[in-house]
Amino acid sequence: MAAVRELIDKLNTDKTLSKEEWLTVFGGWTDEDRAYAAELARKISQSVFGKKIYIRGIVEFSNVCKNDCLYCGIRCSNKNAQRYRLTDEEILLCCDEGYDYGFRTFVLQSGEDYKAYPPERMADIVRRIKKAHPDCAVTLSLGELERDALLLLKEAGADRYLLRHETANKEHYGKLHPESMSFEHRMNCLKTLKELGYQTGAGIMVGSPYQTNECLADDMLFLADFKPHMIGIGPFLPHKDTPFRDEPAGSYELTLFLLSLCRIMLPRVLLPATTALGTIRPDGREQGVLSGANVIMPNLSPTAVRKKYMLYDGKICTEDSTDACKSCVQARMKRIGYEVEISRGDYK
Repeated sequence: MAAVRELIDKLNTDKTLSKEEWLTVFGGWTDEDRAYAAELARKISQSVFGKKIYIRGIVEFSNVCKNDCLYCGIRCSNKNAQRYRLTDEEILLCCDEGYDYGFRTFVLQSGEDYKAYPPERMADIVRRIKKAHPDCAVTLSLGELERDALLLLKEAGADRYLLRHETANKEHYGKLHPESMSFEHRMNCLKTLKELGYQTGAGIMVGSPYQTNECLADDMLFLADFKPHMIGIGPFLPHKDTPFRDEPAGSYELTLFLLSLCRIMLPRVLLPATTALGTIRPDGREQGVLSGANVIMPNLSPTAVRKKYMLYDGKICTEDSTDACKSCVQARMKRIGYEVEISRGDYK
C-alpha cells in the first residue's frame, strides 16, 4: 500500500508515528512494504555500524524461576523441567572460555532465582568477571529487581541490563502473566534501569497470544518514547509444557518487519537477530541482519545444561561448543557480506 510506504518514509524523517498511523502500518503492510523497510533499515544500520556485527556470549546460569508466565518453558509450575544452577566458578569459567574465543560482552541470564542468587552474590560475580576481564562489558538479564539491588549491581560494574517489557498494553500483559506479576512494576523497573545509568534493553514477543495490531502500536509508541539502548524482538514460539502449547508461532515476516521499523525509528539502537528467529527459520538470523539487526548472541553455557534452558520448543545451538557457535556465526555473517567484530559493542 502506498500509504504504508509513505508512513515508513515519515518514520524515517520524524522518528515517530501517531497511534493511528501505526495501526495503518500494521493493518495494511505487504511483503513489498517489508522489503522496502528492510532496504532502508539496512542502509541506516550500515551508516552507523558499517558491516560489523557485535557478538555477545550468553551464560544461562539457572533455569529456576519463581514466576509462572503462561508462555515460558521454565515457569515455576512446569514439573517436567530439569532444573539446574551453575556455581560461581562455572559461570566464571564460561566467561574465561568465551574471552579466549574473542567475546567481549558476557550476558548473564537466568530465571528469577533470587533466593539462590541474591544481589550480593551476583554483585560478587560481576566484580570477579570485571577484574578478570576489565576490557569486557557485563550484561545482566535477571528479571525484575528493586532499585537497591540494581544499584548494587551497577556499582559492582554491570554495564547493561536486558528486561523485555513483553507488551506495552496493560490488558495484554495481564493475559500473558499471572496476577502476581505487575505491569506497572515491570515498566517502573525499566525506568529505574535508565535512571541508574544502565544501557537498557526492552523488547517484545511477536505474535504472542492475544496480541493485536493495537498492542503492536502501543509497543512502538512506548519504544519511541522510552528510547532503549537495546531492543530484543523475536517471534513467540510455544512450549509443550505451558498453557499456550497449542498456540501458533509468531510470524517470521512480521518479526523481520518490526526489526526494520525499530532500526528506522531508532538508528543507533543495538538490535539482536535473536536465537528464536534462527529457530523459526534456518536463515532467520541472517535475514534479521539484512533487515537492520546488528547483534547476535551465541551461547557460552556448558553444553550439559543448554537443553534444560528451554523457554520454547526446538531451540537451536544447544549442542554446539562455544568455538563451533562462534565459527558458525562468523561463517553465516560472511556469506551475507558482514563480519563479526571483536569489541564490547557499546551503544553509540
